[in-house]
Amino acid sequence: MSRLVVISNRVAVPKARGAAGAQGGLAGALNAALKQNGGIWFGWSGQETDRFTGNINVQRSDGVTTATIDLEQQDVEEYYNGYANSTLWPLFHYRIDLTEYEQEFGRGYERVNERFAESVLPLIEPEDTVWVHDYHLMPLGERLRARGIKNRIGFFLHIPWPPTRLFVSLPFHERLVRAMLHYDLLGFQTTEWLESFLHYCERELHATVDHERCVVELDGRRTIAKAYPIGVDYDHFMAQGQTMAAKTAFRRLKDSSRTRTAMIGVDRLDYSKGLPERIDGIGRFFDTYPERIKDLLFIQIAPPSREDIGSYQKIRTMLEQKTGMINGARSDVDLVPIRYVNRGYSTAELFGFYRASKIGLVTPLRDGMNLVAKEYVAAQDPEDPGVLILSRFAGAALQMGEALLVNPYSPDDVAHSIRLALDMSLAERKARWEQLIVTVREENVLRWTEDFIGDLERVSAPA
Repeated sequence: MSRLVVISNRVAVPKARGAAGAQGGLAGALNAALKQNGGIWFGWSGQETDRFTGNINVQRSDGVTTATIDLEQQDVEEYYNGYANSTLWPLFHYRIDLTEYEQEFGRGYERVNERFAESVLPLIEPEDTVWVHDYHLMPLGERLRARGIKNRIGFFLHIPWPPTRLFVSLPFHERLVRAMLHYDLLGFQTTEWLESFLHYCERELHATVDHERCVVELDGRRTIAKAYPIGVDYDHFMAQGQTMAAKTAFRRLKDSSRTRTAMIGVDRLDYSKGLPERIDGIGRFFDTYPERIKDLLFIQIAPPSREDIGSYQKIRTMLEQKTGMINGARSDVDLVPIRYVNRGYSTAELFGFYRASKIGLVTPLRDGMNLVAKEYVAAQDPEDPGVLILSRFAGAALQMGEALLVNPYSPDDVAHSIRLALDMSLAERKARWEQLIVTVREENVLRWTEDFIGDLERVSAPA
């Protein structure tokens, strides 16, 4: 098996800005693949430098080698805060109202992709398999090809791919997708995002698309595009549940909720997660069923993210206001209906919180997959499992139909599903969970990496 070179914006090195955290699936997935195949993980260190030099900092920890570069402040503002997170992220999550089209952002994005290509080039050996990740680096394959790289190169998109009518609002959209077609294999989270991409290639680029074999041909190049739903590192996650940290977290939440049913949400503080809409749904539940205020405690864990971007500051303020209004109207001296926690927790602690919560509320407005939904299911007690309420607009909904699927934009739908979950019989809870856990256990991160890398290594390398 060839060595693996993983390239992503975020590298799991300590204290890196934007590094994959306990709630992100990327770090666990790629660490597992690198340990199995050997190789290197390359990306941005999260640090800034006065002048870009391309100097590479190599570290080895727990069997994984990482190589990182520092970026200039202008790079961070234009490439990371700008094009990646103020242009592509909102557009790909169907929020065209929040999408910013600035020429400087686009130039910074192109410049940093060039810098990535130039810096990683000496690290790539002739037989290596190269796997590039996510929306930050969509043109990188083309930049590597331009420098003579003949290796097999794959790309995986961790977020949704928008419908063609939305995507064409992006300036130079054709150039971006033509660059992506220099990859040998393109991976998407679900068939829905895959079909949106193939539709764009067919309609806007007039590419030849074989839908049965998922092959796109354009300008003499052939690219395979398939769906690879990502999963959790199931065995590692379950092992975390046996730790003292998990057991302590379980007892803390169980004791503090007393006689009330705990319902939990765990999300980065991001507008795609539907947090204000979620609070509206909970408020509607309490308005509709005021007598049940003593039955339900909602815990929202929302670690901050991308705090340099204005839209993220707004959502934090909005969430605090909505939570405060409900608590102000519904609290008593010994009862607060919503606990809003603006910090992160370890995987072990989250396991304990999930198990102590009889309802998991996962209601993104749009999500590539959503691993919190899968973690919640994995953490449940088989003899007394909780109920997962899941947005039908999360990629995970295509795999997890036994959850209570809701429209996150509808407060009435969310409120109704909360009532169903509160009143669901043990027999029904177990029946739903037993179906869900099969998907979570079998469609895990190891299978995801094996499927993608296996397909990439079967691709004929470019001549």
